[in-house]
Amino acid sequence: MPQVRVLSTGGTIASTAGPSGATPSKDGDDLVAAVPQLTAIADTDVESICDELSFHLSFSNVASLARAVERAADEGVDGVVVTHGTDTMEESAYYLDLVVEATVPVVFTGAQRPADRPGADGPANLLQAVRVAADDRFVDGSYITFGNLVHAARWVTKARAGRPDAYASPDAGPVAEITADGLSLRRDPRSESVSLPTVETTARVELIPSGLAVDGRQLERAVADGVDGLVLAASGIGNTTPEVGDAVADAIDIGVPVVVATRCFDGAVGARYGGPGGSQTLRDHGAIPAGDLPPWKARIKLGLALSAYDSEDVSKAFERQRGTPE
Repeated sequence: MPQVRVLSTGGTIASTAGPSGATPSKDGDDLVAAVPQLTAIADTDVESICDELSFHLSFSNVASLARAVERAADEGVDGVVVTHGTDTMEESAYYLDLVVEATVPVVFTGAQRPADRPGADGPANLLQAVRVAADDRFVDGSYITFGNLVHAARWVTKARAGRPDAYASPDAGPVAEITADGLSLRRDPRSESVSLPTVETTARVELIPSGLAVDGRQLERAVADGVDGLVLAASGIGNTTPEVGDAVADAIDIGVPVVVATRCFDGAVGARYGGPGGSQTLRDHGAIPAGDLPPWKARIKLGLALSAYDSEDVSKAFERQRGTPE
């Protein structure tokens, strides 16, 4: 039987109702025990990493998760499943896709409905995740398995706030689908990110939103407060207001790297428009394009890059985004 380790972190999948709202009350052993069908798929053991809702997690928690994956691989497991809250699952999955060096698949899953709600989706999602982690066609990389679909961490995003079909991969589509006949691949499963040589980030990176008539004060305050890097969630293919554009130029002039991502659901930034705040103008100032990486993932990558490289090498981390043959 394949050996699969379940790393539990809390989240809705482990939550039940309480006087102040749903909070985690079940540990990883409880989650596994609730799915007896797992015994037909793999031998499982459980390790608790933390017991938090995912919007409470820190980078230190996620670094501990990465180290636990490395330990599991050293101990000879065939796959790892991570039970995790859905709000920030895509960020943790991408973080691990960037930093885990072990050749073992890491499959995240969770639930949209707490464990004590009618129609709780956690048990079905956990069963699917263990099935993926135990499949010998998955040998490395980080994934999210949810609602019968398997998504690569590089592309996946939480597209729906409350519905059971929470996740989508706008630019790439899912890696696989769990059907009545088994696990059907849509492309070869593997890590689709370019790894970074660090496990923990110590850098402070601020995410700055852009929109109609946004001024530059939030960005200026972040720089004055000693931020290490900035990610701009720009409109369209990487445009912002003149005020934010000027503040970006000032930040770059004093050595603060600025990565420009698009706030759009899919697509990539590109240098096209001139004038203050235009995408070409920002590129001319020295802003780093995030390509098709969404702002919240660009923030993780910039923080890890700042922790791994000298400042002049940080932009190189964004030159090649995809772990695909070129």
